[in-house]
Amino acid sequence: MKDYKIKTYKEAIQVIEEVGLLPLAPLVPEFPALNTITAPESWHSDTEFDPWIWRTRFAVEGVAGYGKFMKKKSVLISRALLPYFKAVLGSYETVEERFQKGNVSREALAVYRIISEAGVIDTRELRTIAGLRDKEHKKVFDNALLELQGAMDIVISGIKERINAEGEKNGWSSTSFETYDSWASRNKIEALAMEKEKAREYLLYHFQEVASENAVKKLKKILGE
Repeated sequence: MKDYKIKTYKEAIQVIEEVGLLPLAPLVPEFPALNTITAPESWHSDTEFDPWIWRTRFAVEGVAGYGKFMKKKSVLISRALLPYFKAVLGSYETVEERFQKGNVSREALAVYRIISEAGVIDTRELRTIAGLRDKEHKKVFDNALLELQGAMDIVISGIKERINAEGEKNGWSSTSFETYDSWASRNKIEALAMEKEKAREYLLYHFQEVASENAVKKLKKILGE
């Protein structure tokens, strides 16, 4: 596999398109991650070379799907491979249908309904509407988001800056969420009519072409060996 070292956003896009999957931090052995192919001093530099800024820009510009889709870790998935990952990690049943079967938590269903109705919503507003704003509810809220991202029901679609009364940035920005279907539709990524196993085979064939044997072994497990 190539030993990627990049400096610019444009170069990062090329890596995502070539490899198809780019975790923010190491997830798969002998496989690139955004923080291993960029210089440590670039992170949080608040410059055009800052990968921390890029991570949401990919989603905003429709370059890649972004979310905690795999092992509760943040990853970027190329437009080309995203429908295949959705077929493998997601479900053809709706969130409502899975809830009725006991496969989705009540909190996740409530959070999904709010996101679906809002279109795009930031974390602060989402927690407030869901009634999970209090500190003791943070874990419940976070788990609901992880559950929905793990099944690719929702994606991170950008960030919302915190602005004070003077119109200036004030404090940490807030992550915004959107349903996968909404984000994919807006970015003209078509749904894939393919069985889960066929989609998995396609992904593994792709990774066998670009990754090491050890990396493919790990990906097999992540994709449900």
